[in-house]
Amino acid sequence: MIKVLIRRKVPDDQHDALIALINQLRSAIIGQTGYLSSETLKRIDAPGEILVISKWQSHFYWNAWYESDARTRIQEKIDQLQNSQTQYEIYEYE
Repeated sequence: MIKVLIRRKVPDDQHDALIALINQLRSAIIGQTGYLSSETLKRIDAPGEILVISKWQSHFYWNAWYESDARTRIQEKIDQLQNSQTQYEIYEYE
């Protein structure tokens, strides 16, 4: 199993738009093979920073989602809102 940490930062006035797009991603991911769960966290000491923690059965399934057209289309909209690029960190359980 793996966990993927996904960090995004937007200006404060774009926060609601980012959350709406993250919810679109969450809707699109339901039923995706290998997807287990995810949670969305708002950073307290850094306004505009959102962390999504996504849990997958394996790196293989995460890559299939990461490369999918559905995810890419929504991520392109997220990219337009951000001050910086989305950061992905992938961790494997020991």
